[in-house]
Amino acid sequence: MANHVVVQEAAHGMLAVVDRIGPGDLTAPTPCGGWDVAGLREHLLEWGPPLEGAARKESVAPGATGVPLREQVERLAEAWGKPDAWAGTTRMGTVELPADLVGGMVLGEFVLHGWDLARALGAPVTWSDEILRQLYAEIARSADQGRAMGVYGAEVPVPQDAPLLARCLGLSGRDPDWTPPAAP
Repeated sequence: MANHVVVQEAAHGMLAVVDRIGPGDLTAPTPCGGWDVAGLREHLLEWGPPLEGAARKESVAPGATGVPLREQVERLAEAWGKPDAWAGTTRMGTVELPADLVGGMVLGEFVLHGWDLARALGAPVTWSDEILRQLYAEIARSADQGRAMGVYGAEVPVPQDAPLLARCLGLSGRDPDWTPPAAP
């Protein structure tokens, strides 16, 4: 399946989770870097515009645009759903990067942060093996650089025969068995 199709399909899983977020969920902890749901939502809204701009080969500064998270995810999926978004190079701020590397970041945003939000909400979420195979390849390709930049945590050991999602999560520094802490 082509990259531009995979990223659009991955967005569907994330949108199913985004649609479940209610006002009472915003303080729920997530498995992502000590962020609660509100903090992770703000991260997605802040970095959505630069990632969207990168699909058009435009440098866009981070910062929320005031659109709801659902709309930002849809815009990002639409921008990276075009084959030419994945060609050549693009910019993230002042850094020029291979466009397919940035597209892989978007795939990671949808699946990894979609999983983070789903875990925080206790909601189910699934992605196809095709999406997860491509995500695993993307994480493996950029894991060292991602760890150096603080994007990924230290790898969490996961058995080689574990489900593909668990292996993606472990490689990205997430514990596939993470559950929200018990309420006091």
